[in-house]
Amino acid sequence: MLDNVKNCKLFIFDLDGVIWRGDNLLPYAKECIDYLSKNNYKIFFLTNNSTCTREEYCVKLNSYGITATKESIMTSAYATALYFKENNIASANVLVIGEEGLTKELKDIGLNIFQSTIRNPQPAIHFDYVVAGLDFEFNYNKLTLCQKAIFDGAKFIATNTDATFPTEDGILPGGGAIISAIEKATNIKPLVIGKPQVYTLEKILQITNTPPQNAVVIGDRVETDILVGKKLGTKTVLVLTGVTKKEDVDKITKDSMPDYIIENLSTLSNER
Repeated sequence: MLDNVKNCKLFIFDLDGVIWRGDNLLPYAKECIDYLSKNNYKIFFLTNNSTCTREEYCVKLNSYGITATKESIMTSAYATALYFKENNIASANVLVIGEEGLTKELKDIGLNIFQSTIRNPQPAIHFDYVVAGLDFEFNYNKLTLCQKAIFDGAKFIATNTDATFPTEDGILPGGGAIISAIEKATNIKPLVIGKPQVYTLEKILQITNTPPQNAVVIGDRVETDILVGKKLGTKTVLVLTGVTKKEDVDKITKDSMPDYIIENLSTLSNER
């Protein structure tokens, strides 16, 4: 166990590139979570990936033998729904660019959700919001609808701006690539909900009643995981099992440097 995180009460783990890559559990992930749980540390999972619901991530974690509940998971999709709820936005017409995880979280709070495919274009209605995240069927038709909706006054919200995400097949384009296309087509910057913005991490600290100095954020990406932790004053640990590799470490600026850089999660437990 790293000396300066022993006194932390809450460990917040990213998922993609930290716990798994695609459908492959990463080495020492389960052992690390088991060790921390056994020693009475609080565990939370925080992901910018908006493609799945908290329930689906819970099922996936449990399938690897990692104990989790949906209440211990924060996704950018769920956080986006929280944003609408906390701002008393109900019955709005929302054009969603994203997967089922995002649409379900927004539907569950009562928003009017609309999606579009090439075969099923949306009717000429007024959209109050365009909410976009990773969408595996993003196309020119969807981009055109987003542009028209935003030009007609819809507010633009992004679940996250991750340019890429790691899978077992390598690094693939992330939701940020889609956000960039919409931003370029409209010249409008979105309100961003996920990391490195602090909203999701603030919610976790509130839910767990944990001061920032007693929490540690573990992630594989400097510009999101590490930056959000540094913004709020948590401890930060960069793990080199995802997007960031050993050869990238020398490129990290002093202001972005995490408290620790580790090769894998064995360093956070007694597993070596």
